[in-house]
Amino acid sequence: MRPAYPPIVFLTLQCAANGIRRKGNKVAIKDGLERMATAFKDEQTSGHTPVQSDAVVVRFAGDSGDGMQLTGGQFTLSSALAGNDFATFPDFPAEIRAPIGTLFGVSAFQINFGSSAIDTAGDQPDVLIAMNPAALKTNVGSLREGGLIIADTGEFNQRNLDKAKYATNPFEDGSLAKWQVLAFDISALTLEAVKPFGMGNKDALRCKNMWTLGLALWMFDRDRQPIIDWLKDKFAKSSVLADANIAALNAGHAYGETAEIGQPGTVTLPQRHVNAAPAEAGLYRTITGADAAAYGLVAGCQLAGVDMFFGGYPITPASSILHTLSRLKEYGVTTFQAEDEIAAIASAIGASYAGQLGITSSSGPGIALKTEAIGLAVMTELPLVIVNSQRGGPSTGLPTKTEQSDLYQAVYGRNGDTPLPVISACSPSDVFDCAIEAVRIATQFMTPVMLLTDGYVANAAEPWKVPDMSTYAPFPVTFLDHVPEGGFKPYGRDEKLARPWVKPGTPGLRHRIGGIEKQVDTGHINYAPDNHQEMTDLRKAKVDGIADHIPDQDVCLGAEGGKLVLVGWGSTYGPIHQAVRRARAKGLDVSHVHVRHIWPLPKNLGDLLKSFDKVIVPEMNTGQFKTVLRDQYLIDARPLNKVSGQPFRIAEIEAAIEEALA
Repeated sequence: MRPAYPPIVFLTLQCAANGIRRKGNKVAIKDGLERMATAFKDEQTSGHTPVQSDAVVVRFAGDSGDGMQLTGGQFTLSSALAGNDFATFPDFPAEIRAPIGTLFGVSAFQINFGSSAIDTAGDQPDVLIAMNPAALKTNVGSLREGGLIIADTGEFNQRNLDKAKYATNPFEDGSLAKWQVLAFDISALTLEAVKPFGMGNKDALRCKNMWTLGLALWMFDRDRQPIIDWLKDKFAKSSVLADANIAALNAGHAYGETAEIGQPGTVTLPQRHVNAAPAEAGLYRTITGADAAAYGLVAGCQLAGVDMFFGGYPITPASSILHTLSRLKEYGVTTFQAEDEIAAIASAIGASYAGQLGITSSSGPGIALKTEAIGLAVMTELPLVIVNSQRGGPSTGLPTKTEQSDLYQAVYGRNGDTPLPVISACSPSDVFDCAIEAVRIATQFMTPVMLLTDGYVANAAEPWKVPDMSTYAPFPVTFLDHVPEGGFKPYGRDEKLARPWVKPGTPGLRHRIGGIEKQVDTGHINYAPDNHQEMTDLRKAKVDGIADHIPDQDVCLGAEGGKLVLVGWGSTYGPIHQAVRRARAKGLDVSHVHVRHIWPLPKNLGDLLKSFDKVIVPEMNTGQFKTVLRDQYLIDARPLNKVSGQPFRIAEIEAAIEEALA
């Protein structure tokens, strides 16, 4: 018998509850609490006593080969071990290896960590660590005024300045005057630190990210030992590489601890300490949206009592789901990397026909290729889960950037009348529950279901309280295994309008399968007009009826009626929630409604929205969900759109609230 839950490497944090409530699996602070990042000011610290900060936003930026994602990931680990709440935003180029030093080859990793609940990766960094001129140029505009720049002057040679399109050295021309600047030769310091290991300059400079990480660990009063342990494990087959990276890490930490940086009246390097965030007692781990999708799908199949078949084809940012599931074979998971997207979904449909739950994933371009097969799953009324990790489009578009532009594709994007349920996750941890919900609906209603995440949700990380799976109600699948009284009707229906699920080869239950219209009850091919009308109406009624089996829509912040409501879906949750919280703290009459079930919509949503004078829908597209709400409820929903490939900033939404209520 398989264990009930996959073996995840858990991070254990014992936390005391302190004025908190639950938001899904994520802890949230009471409404009205403001969590502004503490500014880095020009101040001297006494000895090595760290200055206390409530929250800090740090961005690591460098060339795509500088290891910024790895550095950010390890700093995230240190934040988790420190008990901070946090949210991350990995932002990397589309090219696997862009030309070194170019503006379009910059890779960045932002983390917002604090001593209270964190919902977003932060509007503006307090600290920017720039490893070369291109990283500085592309990211400094986001740094808040008065923020701290830490830069590697060893990379600011004329060649790299030219690649970054700097006419003059920014450290010399006064263009950085509104920020604090700490510029020193990290490259030379790294070479000196790893000199004893006899490495060439090229290999030695690959340790720069660890030197930088060591400095960051000192800045925020973090323990190096977990990172040292990780390096020993990572480079277990090469002690020289392990020792060199550890030496660089220790050297960066020692530099912050011992160096005399700055002069009186100029900038100093303050050491900061961010206390642990209050949280419910329990077992916690850092999780990304992609990992949460994989674990949620496995947990859903366990609750349904069926094995999983995952047919996938690599595509950014969905590939990580396949990678994670491939390590969970002992839980009844079969993974198949197909030759293309069409083969991937076709194999998943075949698995569902055979009695496993077929699952596939992709991003918008891959979903487009899967469209006809999705229609086949609707026609054959087989359970199927399709995960769409949205990215910027159209076509190949912005492979590594985030967007919410596939909502029309999810709700309407197939030929014919082919309705299917659509679910959207609002955060990395929320993906887990959404994946379980997708499995429940697919198996209980015999229908394909689309689960929407996006590049931000899929790649970002946050603390996740590992749930007690015994608190989840099972929804076991029942296969028809005998000829019922009155004869077998392959398209006969239960009270949910779901047809029976039959494993091929079951005696007496042979039936026709395929993409040509089915006859009512028998499933034979039928072209009759009345039959097509009835089958189309039945498939629509089945999906519409799912609304009777999902929760009513709630108001996640504010009153159930008033002057203004912001309606969100997906990854816009964090910035909307914080903007509404800030606006309400100013006395403004505004509420936040966030929709998980995109199709069918919750039964009470129309009446709820009509109880507000104004409705604004922030989304990272040109107004797709706004149009759906207008169509369904005939309300004057107004759009707030952003399609830059970057998530909303809190300030952008806050400004829209103030304008609407002016």
